[in-house]
Amino acid sequence: MTQADTTKPFQTDTGQLRSFMQRHYTNFNARETLAAAKGYVEHLDAGGKMMVTLSGAMSTAGIGRVLARMIREDKVHAISCTGANLEEDIFLLLAGNEYEWCPDWRGLSPEEEQKLYDKGFNRVTDTCIPEDVMRHVEQRLYDLYDAAVKNKTRQFPYEYYWDVLRQDDLAQHYQMPAEDSWMLAAMEKNIPIVTPGWEDSTQGNMFTGWAMKRGIENHGDVVKLGTEAMVMLANWYRTACNQGTDKPSIGFFQIGGGIAGDFPICAVPMMIQDLEWEQTPFWGYFAQVCDAPTSYGGYSGAVPNEKITWGKLQIDTPKFMIQSDASIVAPLIFGYVLGD
Repeated sequence: MTQADTTKPFQTDTGQLRSFMQRHYTNFNARETLAAAKGYVEHLDAGGKMMVTLSGAMSTAGIGRVLARMIREDKVHAISCTGANLEEDIFLLLAGNEYEWCPDWRGLSPEEEQKLYDKGFNRVTDTCIPEDVMRHVEQRLYDLYDAAVKNKTRQFPYEYYWDVLRQDDLAQHYQMPAEDSWMLAAMEKNIPIVTPGWEDSTQGNMFTGWAMKRGIENHGDVVKLGTEAMVMLANWYRTACNQGTDKPSIGFFQIGGGIAGDFPICAVPMMIQDLEWEQTPFWGYFAQVCDAPTSYGGYSGAVPNEKITWGKLQIDTPKFMIQSDASIVAPLIFGYVLGD
């Protein structure tokens, strides 16, 4: 697969969003956005699969409204996300009508922040998540962890959440449309989810509290570890790439920076350099939407070509870097891919 042609104006295609972007996104970051969207479509049309990574608070920002569609329409085949994005999609599903909004969030005084805390809200920029929904989910997870100890079973964090979503009495608590939950969509399509750094999340804190209360010392007896997630990802990658030499390898669409992107992209050099698995292909497409600036030693803002030196991408891998707000750009790209 070759890099999308960025030297000529793109021809008008079907869909109002596509037509708008092709008409107006002709230069600078906008042109890179359109090129990344077209490259994504070309990758899928050639028979490739795509991993999407989520950093920041994209679930709280409502990315599920479009990401769930992408998953259900087979345009996303694996997810890597922070523990916060894993759980906050479910928090929104169960309590979206109880969230509070702070349009003037930049001007909040310490005293106003304290009032939000006293009312039981946790603020993420302009969005305040009610503590009650976290406690609701916590009890369901505690019951699942207790059952895991009794039955001597162990799962990944996302699998415990899928067990929560499968509970018969949960749907009555939905406050947002089920079709807007990317976690529900991922469960329906049974796509793999890795959550590097999961411990740094509300669920990770809940699990730690549960383990300390129960006197559980070996946490790996209940929750599968990060290195096991890398094994799952490597095996999935190898199987997903075993689809004929005429098809591209797995694509990598990164939203934000940090561990949610760095962890999974390292699966390829691990397979090539450490496992010495022959004929392991490099990632077949790469795009990143991130507001991190390119800096000295920083990973999140590093240009894609740096990944060539680490054995993640090749010279001719289609590469796109959009330095912008992912909550604005990612839905546009996904909408374009969906043909909106």
